[in-house]
Amino acid sequence: MTVRVKICGVTRSTDATDAAAAGADLIGLNFWSGSRRAVTIERARSIVAVLPPGVLRVGVFVNATRAMVAEALEAVPLDLLQFSGDESPDDLKGWPCQVIRAVRLSSADDARRAVAEFPCDFVLCEGLAGGGYGGAGVGFDWRLAEPVPRERLIVAGGLNGANVGEAVRRLGPWAVDVASGVETAPGIKNVVLMREFIENAKAA
Repeated sequence: MTVRVKICGVTRSTDATDAAAAGADLIGLNFWSGSRRAVTIERARSIVAVLPPGVLRVGVFVNATRAMVAEALEAVPLDLLQFSGDESPDDLKGWPCQVIRAVRLSSADDARRAVAEFPCDFVLCEGLAGGGYGGAGVGFDWRLAEPVPRERLIVAGGLNGANVGEAVRRLGPWAVDVASGVETAPGIKNVVLMREFIENAKAA
């Protein structure tokens, strides 16, 4: 099975087009206002409008109210919802699309608990980021993600074109996720880095 690639934190339509052309399978749109890659609902609509069929659209949320998530979901045709904050298992239930739960790993027990406790389709594993939300480009010991079934595993945090192949070979995840590893500035993607990342991930 070829690994899928998620380019996250997309803020510009041109970057979405470039990512899709390079072979990205998923595009992440961050609706958390505290992120340097945050997009408004209006911006998100303009970005997804340029995506070709088959590229999945992921809405990323951090401690958003259920009403806020529902508003975004109604306005933007999202295929998956990613919860990256302190959401409870109940917060992940009842959505009309697939759900990703992001977990910041400090031990393999963190991954085991996520699999056991959260009613989600996928578990995104990333590194601790100084107590903040999101991986912030921080890597982690990939062995800590091994308790997550491969068909449900998304690996993130500190990935780039140089190391993504090794992550794929080690863990065989459903997908890999990158934001800062393919950027020239927060939210500004570099098409050359995206191509390298996607090529190396899929070749592995």
